[in-house]
Amino acid sequence: MDSTSQEYDKVIAICRALFINKMKDYGSAWRILRLTSLTDQIFIKAQRIRSLQENKVRKVDEDETGEFVGVINYSIMALIQLELGVAEQPDLDLTKATELFDIKVKITRELMQAKNHDYGEAWREMRVSSLTDLILQKILRVKQIEDNKGKTLVSEGIDANYQDMINYAVFALILMDFGN
Repeated sequence: MDSTSQEYDKVIAICRALFINKMKDYGSAWRILRLTSLTDQIFIKAQRIRSLQENKVRKVDEDETGEFVGVINYSIMALIQLELGVAEQPDLDLTKATELFDIKVKITRELMQAKNHDYGEAWREMRVSSLTDLILQKILRVKQIEDNKGKTLVSEGIDANYQDMINYAVFALILMDFGN
């Protein structure tokens, strides 16, 4: 499990660096996005990953890694939006946005460690394509919860689904040897 934590941290460090650089380029323009828009962005990323995995011919010379990073960062932004709500104008400076990013990662990493302990790192025997499918399934669950105005009868909430998407995307990147 120590190696998982180290690999997890390497992947997140790359995602965090990209988040910071995009904050420097664009500021917190993403703060105006409604949760449904962020969910749709994650859906687009996951669909593209699946398409890249299934299509033998690629018209754009890219692999899935950038899209998995996008799933992670958009999911973290969604967790921040869940907490703060949507802003009318960009309202976070780089320091505050990075602080919120780190808080959401810390909570999500702790969840990963607890589940990883209970499941015995079963994800290491999974295919990247299966992790992609699980991300898509979680997105569809979130979309249904959003359509139900956030109400669930017996299911976990939206935040848990975003956290699972982050962890599945990190696992996929680890399996792809990203960041090593």
